[in-house]
Amino acid sequence: MERIHPAGRDGLENGNVKERIVDNEIRLIPYYRNDEASLPWYQDPDLCRQVDNRDKPYDIALLHSMYDYLCSNGECYYIEFKGQLVGDVSLRNNSEIAVVVCREFQNRHIGRRCVKEMLKLAEEKGMESVKANIFAFNHQSRHMFESVGFYKTEKEWYRYDIR
Repeated sequence: MERIHPAGRDGLENGNVKERIVDNEIRLIPYYRNDEASLPWYQDPDLCRQVDNRDKPYDIALLHSMYDYLCSNGECYYIEFKGQLVGDVSLRNNSEIAVVVCREFQNRHIGRRCVKEMLKLAEEKGMESVKANIFAFNHQSRHMFESVGFYKTEKEWYRYDIR
């Protein structure tokens, strides 16, 4: 399969975003159009419910719209775990963090490690705090974010103070 690099085609120039090494197992690769890898994650109805509180899987148009939005409003990365793309993580300009790890790779602390890397990025950008929107029923995500140091500020909003 052809890998389209961030500075490649499909209208998304993400070339100013640099790859980030999280640890010896995880790399964050700047988003590039790769439907073959990413669409299956968003075909899982449970994952769609966790992420967007929707019962229907994504189609290609919605997937592209989501990634276009994330890339034009912040930094978006694929999560590569031991050489395989397993999810995505983003830090928006409004200081919101989002992370998605496909079901097969959940409960390995991948999301937690990526969120910690996004906290470093937020600090590099001079952000004073970051936030995450977590649905009340998503106990797994809430636990992960709280374990990193986020605290609840509103019904479904959590915050992490950098400074």
